[in-house]
Amino acid sequence: MIRIDLHTHSVASPDGSLNLNDYRIALTSGKLSSIAITDHDRIDFAVQARAALSEAIIVGEEITTLEGEIIGLYLTQLVPAGLSATETVQRIRKQGGLVYIPHPFETIRKGISPETLNKIAEQVDIIEVYNGRSLQNRGLSAAEWASTHHKAVASSSDAHGEIGWGKTYTILSLLPQRETLLELLAKGTIHAGSTGLIGRLYPKFNRLRKKL
Repeated sequence: MIRIDLHTHSVASPDGSLNLNDYRIALTSGKLSSIAITDHDRIDFAVQARAALSEAIIVGEEITTLEGEIIGLYLTQLVPAGLSATETVQRIRKQGGLVYIPHPFETIRKGISPETLNKIAEQVDIIEVYNGRSLQNRGLSAAEWASTHHKAVASSSDAHGEIGWGKTYTILSLLPQRETLLELLAKGTIHAGSTGLIGRLYPKFNRLRKKL
């Protein structure tokens, strides 16, 4: 059973605290089989972690666009923040990456709106239908959109720290590669856990701790 988490934040994110050893333990303990490191607007830590820990680490980036957040997976180059959603997905796909939409339709966080998602629909690969830190129940709407548009779906933790990590993931039959991930997700199983209260508060705590 392959457990994959496609949305996590390391110490390289201003609000993240997962370090290289945390990722190593998650992989070697069997808590998770493959992990995408999707730091805010940077990929340097993810590149280093993949080199140190194996191809089980997927290089990703949660990109701040003018219309909400979009994740690029299997990236080789940084996608700059501050672009339109359309330009962002084009840059992801130009380098062979996959376009992953985190926490769509959420308004508390920087979720993509239905209007924006419809605009970039043809370029979207994966929809996050469950987020372990979610405070708004938009998963059903996300799942309906994914079904209507025939998109792969995933459940991810959005972990910013180790407490509660490993409870939200997607179960696959094989360890994925860039070329096989979408096919495997189509036959995968959503495991919808929660990071709990502390997991939800990690970003605020981490930002404060780093300022001090």
